[in-house]
Formats: sequence, C-alpha cells, structure tokens
Amino acid sequence: MSSATERTPEAQPALRRTLATWAAVSLSVAAMGASLAINLNPQGAGAVVGRAVPLTFVLATVGVLLVAYGFARICGRLSHAGSVFGLTSVTIGPRAGVVAGWGLLGAYLSFIITTAITAGIFGADFLRVLGLWTTTPDIAPWIIALGAVAVSLVLGVAPVRTSMKTLLWVEISTTALILLIAVVVIIRVASGHAPGGQTFTLDMFTVPPDIGVSTLFLGIVFGFLSFAGFEASASLGEETKNPRRAIPRAIFGVALFGGLFYIFGTAVEMLGFGTDAAGVKAFAGSASLFGDLGQLYVASAIGGLVTLGTAISAVGCCLATTVAASRLLFAMNRGAFESRGFVKISAKSRAPVAATVFVTCLGAGLIVLVRLLLTDTAFNLFAWSGTIGTLSLLVAYGLFSAGAWYYLCVRAPRQGQPAAPLDYVVPVLAVALIGYTMYRNVAPWPDTAAGRANIVIAAVWIIIGVALIFGAPRVARRIADSLNRDEGLAGGGNLDVPAGEPTEPPVRYEETPAQ
Repeated sequence: MSSATERTPEAQPALRRTLATWAAVSLSVAAMGASLAINLNPQGAGAVVGRAVPLTFVLATVGVLLVAYGFARICGRLSHAGSVFGLTSVTIGPRAGVVAGWGLLGAYLSFIITTAITAGIFGADFLRVLGLWTTTPDIAPWIIALGAVAVSLVLGVAPVRTSMKTLLWVEISTTALILLIAVVVIIRVASGHAPGGQTFTLDMFTVPPDIGVSTLFLGIVFGFLSFAGFEASASLGEETKNPRRAIPRAIFGVALFGGLFYIFGTAVEMLGFGTDAAGVKAFAGSASLFGDLGQLYVASAIGGLVTLGTAISAVGCCLATTVAASRLLFAMNRGAFESRGFVKISAKSRAPVAATVFVTCLGAGLIVLVRLLLTDTAFNLFAWSGTIGTLSLLVAYGLFSAGAWYYLCVRAPRQGQPAAPLDYVVPVLAVALIGYTMYRNVAPWPDTAAGRANIVIAAVWIIIGVALIFGAPRVARRIADSLNRDEGLAGGGNLDVPAGEPTEPPVRYEETPAQ
C-alpha cells in the first residue's frame, strides 16, 4: 500500500465477537424488562381504556411481532452494532439510517431514565415494606435512581458476558415468582375464595360500552413501552458469534415470549383486582400490581419479594438499555467521525467506554435537572420519559420496517435473493399499525401540558436528527463509506447518497482479520 488515503484496520475501532446466543437473548430479555413492565406500565393503559387493558397488549403484541418479523429477516442477513442505524442505512440509505438511529438513541436515552427512576420507585417502596420509614421521603426514589445509573455505568464497562448472566438470572427469578402469584390468583378466584369477592370472568377482553375501539390505541403506547428493548440484541451484532442466526432467534423469541406474558399477566391482574369500577380504580392506583396481588392473595412477604425483584429487574433493565445505547452511539459516531469522539474501547473488556460514560452521565444529569426544575414526584418522570421514549422508538421502528420491506422485496431480489410471500405483507402492516398509533396519540391534541410537551420533545428530537444529516452531506458520505466497509453489512449492497452532492475520494481498507 502506497497511497496516503489507504488505511489499516486500526482506523476502524472494532468490537470483539465473544458472545453466544444466550447472551443476545439475555440483553433483549433484560432491556424489555418484562417483570418490571408488568408491574407498572398497565396502570397507564388502565386509566385510558378501563378493564380492556389486556386488549391493548394484544394490539401491542401484534404490532411488535410485525416489527420483529422485519428484524428477524434483516438480521438473518446483516449484523451491526448500530442496530436500526446500520440496518436501515443499508435497506434505504444512510440518511434514513441516521434518522432511525437517532430516534432509537433518543428512545434508549429516555429509557435509561425511565428504568432508573422505576428502580427508585420500587426500591423506596421496598424500604418502606422493611419498616425503614412509614411514609416514603420524596427524595428517596431519586437517590436510588442515581444509584441505578451508577451501577449501570460500572457494569456497562465490564465484560458484556458477565453482565448478561446477571441480567438473565434476575429476570428469570422475578418472572417465576410473578407466574406463581398468577396461578394462586386464578385458583382462588375460580374457586370463589378471592379476598374481595372477585369472580372469574373474561370481561377484560371486551371493550367497555363507554370506550370506543379507537381509544385502545391511546393505551397501546404503554403496551409498546412494555416491549421497548426487545430488539436490543441487534446492537450486539458485532459481539455475537454467528449473529445471523443468534440475533433473529433472540429478537423474535423475546417478542413472542413478551406478548404471551403480558397478555396473560394483565388478564390475571384485572381478574385479581376485579373488572368492575372499583376493581379498575384499584388497578389504576396500584404502585406494584403483582406486588399488591401477592400481598392480597398469598402473603405480605411475597408482595415484598416481588417489589424487591422488580427493583432489581429495573436496575438490570437500566444496565441493558445502557449497553444498547452505548453500542448504538459508538456505531453512529464511528460511521460519522471514524476514530474521533465516542469510539474509545476498553482494552480489557472491549466495551465502548467513552460512549457508556456519556450516556450514563447524561441520564444522571437529566434526572437531577428534572428533580430540581420540574417535579419532585418520581412517577411524573417515569411517565414523561416513557412516553417520549416510546414516540421516538415508534419513529425508528417505522423507518426500519419500511426499509425492511424495500430491502426484502426490491433490493435483495436484484441480488438473487427472492422475497418470501410474507415479506410483501408483514412490514407494510407494521408501518400501518405504527403510523395509526402515532396519529391517534397526537390527534386530538392532548389536553394536558405534560401530554403536549412529551409530543413536542419527541418531535424536536427527531427534527434535530433530520436537520443534522441533511445539513451535512459530507457526513452522510462518510457514513455511507464507513458502513460499506463494516464486516456485518457486507453483501448488503452499496449505500448511495443522492447524486450531485460532494463526495470524498474512495478509501481502500485491508480486510479485517476474522475474530
């Protein structure tokens, strides 16, 4: 090599393939945080759709499985640490990829805050159960939330394999306890021994007379929030052995498990509290759904264990989201600026240290600012950050699904890879469902200031991403060149930048040695 423009593999920071399929599954399981979501998210839907909460989760499950189909099909051919950033860049183009990645990054940053404050809420409640205080101090959840972010930082720069084992076992243990409580609730209600005289019914799968079917799409946001992170294993595309087999299995398997778990779990919750007006009110006002059911139907100690397990699960979810966010930021930064910025990798753990430090410090800083300037109620931060993150997430999912259809049905067939019959239909249905959900949540315009602010913040975040990429054509060119060289995207076809825009001289790279 004699040209100054030729570079060696060291110019492209790389992660190391050390993870088995179970590790990819662990990240998606932990990021989704099913045991956490089933205890706190359904109340938000209950306040909107009443007893029909399980129906909103049926709709959310359908939507997520449609999106998961696209992920499974695309990740079966392509893999990248940037998740939807790299994948959408290949399927549609680098500009769309950056917007999708930017939306997903905004969602992950929001969910770091959401899961951290959730750990604070449940952790503070567990300390109350232990008798440390009778009335939880307002500041307690916030302090515990900052502790959760600190734990995520420490473990986030450690070897990924160790973190994944911890996350998987915490989630398995808490989920098993929840399922045990669910069985007891069903038995006691069906046998006529429910503590509040609740009777067995399937009314929760019907729409109440005073609620329109379209209203279900207002509650579905909390369903999508519960699934958030199911695709996180895609961010391990450069660290997983045989990613084109492991990651599709992880993504689709976790989505299917989550759907069944949420539908069953919310149905049991409504059954346990009751589907009448009093039961729905108690359901919506619960601080820990299965924690309260454990106390009512089993024993107070069981409820405390669920609360503790949920708090630990929330910390694990915060860690998993941190891992996914740091890989996404690492990949986007690498594509735009190559060896500058958030690309420092630990020599020992091979984790993206600079990106991990940035996302956790930003999350902690925002938690402090919200506490000082906006509210002292921890649940407000949970609701706000969760809604903002979900709206940003839906933008990323929508762009990815559109790109999946284009790649599977147009680009791949040109390369000799024919489309499957479902490829023509499933991604289109995903885009339609996501689009209607987003429309239904902005029209009519929310009555509350917080509801309007959540939409505006999410919209501004996406607009900033669009403005950045369209205002910097050379960056788009560099991203395209970088992605064309990335190992996991090889064979995806050259990425194009619109004709007439400035380009840079081609750069030849040596082949990266197999890891």
